[in-house]
Amino acid sequence: MHPPTGRQFELIRGTAKATITEVAGGLRSFSIDGVDLIEPFGADCTPPFGDGIVLVPWPNRVRDGRWVLDGETLQLDITEVAHGNALHGLLRHASYIVVHQSPAMVTLAATVFPQHGYPFHLETTVTYELVDNALTVTHGFRNVSETKAPVAVGTHPFLTIGDVPTETLVLTVHAATRFEVDARLNPVGQRPVEGSDYDLRAGRRVADLELDDAFGDLATVDGVSASLRAPDGREVRLVQDESHGFVQVFTTRIFPKNGGHGLAIAIEPMTAPPDAFNSGIGLHWIEPDDTWAVSWGIQYYRP
Repeated sequence: MHPPTGRQFELIRGTAKATITEVAGGLRSFSIDGVDLIEPFGADCTPPFGDGIVLVPWPNRVRDGRWVLDGETLQLDITEVAHGNALHGLLRHASYIVVHQSPAMVTLAATVFPQHGYPFHLETTVTYELVDNALTVTHGFRNVSETKAPVAVGTHPFLTIGDVPTETLVLTVHAATRFEVDARLNPVGQRPVEGSDYDLRAGRRVADLELDDAFGDLATVDGVSASLRAPDGREVRLVQDESHGFVQVFTTRIFPKNGGHGLAIAIEPMTAPPDAFNSGIGLHWIEPDDTWAVSWGIQYYRP
């Protein structure tokens, strides 16, 4: 019997270890020197709050599951019933197959088949590789449709420094704007963070935050878009390439931890913000038989 997330692919390089899952091509654990850098979950569990899963061909939400293509309204399945939206793409429960595997790296592949609301055929891959003090993640796409296809991608890691209480960590996000949302968490505008409680560029304690917000206008520092800093100066850092122009930050105080619940924070790299199929912001169109590749990563800094 396989666990709920299917086969488990263990990566190791020195003191760095990671576990990748067959289902959703997800990241179930990542640690260096025995310190968890994402919130891990058990092999007998489904990913809590989508922990670590890949979000393709869109991250976040599509309002009402509807969008317009060449004057025709298309209807996606409603997968966030409480808010009436299409949430987190089409592969969140898909089984990925192994393309290549070595001790420190694995490439998994999954297909997005044409369906109502998304009449396109995509071949996708995700590669996880342990490198010095970091995990790098690369997403690949090939459009095997006869027409160009809209694509965006995100991933849903809950970052942590596992031997430090999450409440004491300081979050920094190098973003100049935030997407305001309505009661259904759909964007209604993009506003500067300057002078607001959402300006996280100077750092704020996670204990003081209540967030489920997308940020844009990233000004990455050596590719770092966001970080969590411990009182002793250690940091876990989110690195994004130029195609990842957005980041979602989500806090919850009911994340499963140690047989109970606790505070956790997802810092999610995205190539497009919420409802990109309607706004077009950050949406990438792949021509027939063309490819696209993007990358992000998690770094561990020790002073």
